[in-house]
Amino acid sequence: MCEHLIELERFIKANGIQETFRGKAWSDSCREWVYFDCLLDLTSLRNRFQFPAFILTHINDDNKSGMEAGFVCDLCKDAIMGLHPHFAKGKVIIT
Repeated sequence: MCEHLIELERFIKANGIQETFRGKAWSDSCREWVYFDCLLDLTSLRNRFQFPAFILTHINDDNKSGMEAGFVCDLCKDAIMGLHPHFAKGKVIIT
């Protein structure tokens, strides 16, 4: 995981959240994407970690390619993803 997202990854793991996938997620433009079994509160986490502008908020609403929500580092092409809000009922919310 790149230096820009590693603290978020550590924070999620410290909260006991299970990692469900790590690797090249869906295209050659991705490097290392890590998925967690939780809902990420994108606004709260962006404020908590004071992400620079090149950390992009990513929400995929396409059920054919995999619905997800998280952050992508536009410099390193790494990402941290949680569940899409439509599929997160009853899951831990990381804020």
